[in-house]
Amino acid sequence: MSESNSAVPVTAIEASGLVRDFGAKRAVDGVDLRVHQGEIFGFLGPNGAGKSTTVRMLCTLLAPTAGSARVAGYDVAKNPGEVRVRIGVAMQEAALDEKQTGREILDLQARLYGLRPADRASSISQAIDLADIGDAIDDRVSTYSGGMKRRLDLAASLIHAPEVIFLDEPTTGLDPASRAQVWEDVRRLNGELGVTVFLTTQYLEEADALADRIAILADGRIVEQGTPVELKRGVGADVIVVDLEPSDIARAAEVASSVPGADGVTAGRLGVTIATSDGAGLIGAVAVALASADVHPTALTVRTPSLDDVFLQATGYRMAAAEDAVAAEEAAAGAAAGESATDGAVATAGGGT
Repeated sequence: MSESNSAVPVTAIEASGLVRDFGAKRAVDGVDLRVHQGEIFGFLGPNGAGKSTTVRMLCTLLAPTAGSARVAGYDVAKNPGEVRVRIGVAMQEAALDEKQTGREILDLQARLYGLRPADRASSISQAIDLADIGDAIDDRVSTYSGGMKRRLDLAASLIHAPEVIFLDEPTTGLDPASRAQVWEDVRRLNGELGVTVFLTTQYLEEADALADRIAILADGRIVEQGTPVELKRGVGADVIVVDLEPSDIARAAEVASSVPGADGVTAGRLGVTIATSDGAGLIGAVAVALASADVHPTALTVRTPSLDDVFLQATGYRMAAAEDAVAAEEAAAGAAAGESATDGAVATAGGGT
């Protein structure tokens, strides 16, 4: 992250009590956040947590139901036009016309932003360098791979030199090599161009690798916020992971809480996580205590904390389990909507959250 000359970081994005309702459903429930100029800010959470809805409000694509937000110094509700010329946006689905070439798309984007011919040529040249797709820049987008499309979309969002760029799950669906390339692109635009990056993601390793600070969103609310190091240290120096049968989890959590040196015990869907300052020294005592209580783990491991442990402690779920729960809820909601379709039209809000 680039440093400000002032002792107090300049604020690029701020939100206070941000709320968005879709009928009876509250997708975003009082979000407060502050993003510093020149940093990469990770917005982490499972599908359905409210990430994309929050981004759409910050980008002026959705009006807040309540609360307020300012981006690049301007209120998103009162001055949406001022916000739009200062931001770049790359949403989950790349907004590319597959009948055009990469160069034509970049040129069109520059024209739409009103860049003068001389500035347009310079901006397109810089965007082509960022896209890093070689001679394919003059091929039709329909011939591009998913990674190439994502990098072109990212380059197009930077054509007008925005102060802030919103990347909404930029690597979803990409293979590992393409994902690594997008990560490198994000680092470049932040480090070399000084662009503030607001990054939403479902991938814990992505947030850990890229973000200066992270906010974890669950059920429309921020439940944890800080640097990756701070968040992981908040869990403990070490973590003992106890894999269990579902019927043993509650009893195991009770037993583990009574073991001296267990600084925090969290029960999840797959087992129990114990935070401690000395994992190697405590794991034997945990094993003995569980055996004495006739609780038999399927596995006991010690490791350093991860963002998944932070997520578990903040929400009670591991990230993968939370994704499964959301998918099940969405499937159930879809089935219910189908059953009630004959009773009347169902109003839906476009886009995911």
